Amino acid sequence: MAMTDQAADAALAPAAPAHEHEAIEPAGERASWLQVSPLVLVLLLFFGLPMVVVFVVSFFDFERTSIVPAFILDNYIDLFRSEVTLRLYASSLKFAAIVWLVTLVLGFNIAYFLVFHVDSLLVKIGLFLLCTVPFLTSNIIRMISWIPFLGRNGIFNQALMGAGITSQPLEFLLFSDFAVVVAYVHLFTLFMVVPIFNSMARIDPSLLEAARDAGAGRFRVVYEIVLPLSRTGIALGSIFVVTLVMGDSFIVRTMSGGQSASVVSALQNEVAALQYPPAAASAVIMVVIVTLMVAGILRLVDVRKELAR
Repeated sequence: MAMTDQAADAALAPAAPAHEHEAIEPAGERASWLQVSPLVLVLLLFFGLPMVVVFVVSFFDFERTSIVPAFILDNYIDLFRSEVTLRLYASSLKFAAIVWLVTLVLGFNIAYFLVFHVDSLLVKIGLFLLCTVPFLTSNIIRMISWIPFLGRNGIFNQALMGAGITSQPLEFLLFSDFAVVVAYVHLFTLFMVVPIFNSMARIDPSLLEAARDAGAGRFRVVYEIVLPLSRTGIALGSIFVVTLVMGDSFIVRTMSGGQSASVVSALQNEVAALQYPPAAASAVIMVVIVTLMVAGILRLVDVRKELAR
């Protein structure tokens, strides 16, 4: 009887006015904007404003030691008419594609092994930390360490000749595109492993067991279950690797011995020569290309939606 009376009272109680709910929602929105405003301010000051300055300067004219405020398209026209510049863009895109493919294969297999083939959590953590050990040293030191290993009289060539595999040193190992790719893969594979590992760790192992019980082979399980459920990690890792490769110049210059170059290295040369407007135009085009690449990856995979699951 008491329960009936309470239910009747609740039913007869006046509902909260609609304007109170409407007042709560704007208050929550204002709180959200206040929370993100510091980050927005930092991005505007340290990213937005410099990009606006670079974009404006890209239309300026220049003399030997100074820039002349103007609005001309010569910097962009010269950039697209230059065969050297176009080859540099092609070279940068080539390195990005090769390194992305190699790091994806390595990163996916390493993450798959750590998640599904290592049962002990302690061993899994230990192997994962082992992958991060190279990051305890500088990128420059890790990159330069390949020179005595891949050199003409380096350890690898000496081992090949000592084993009788070759009679003379292999010339393509160092100061070549091969050396550049090796250094990139060494430096950036972990950026592919970590996101893929995080995505795979969220997969329920019972899904794989059910697929095997249904008669699916290992390749089919990986292709139809693990790969689709790991696409968020693959997308994030791809963004990291592609942007890092496209924005690098030191590795290309050092590991190729000056035989290869990138857009960023050419941009640095223009800055050193005080040719700021052409350098700004190159920077704008590079940002546009990288942005389109990242947008293409995000269009294939809705990262925000996948992470919200």
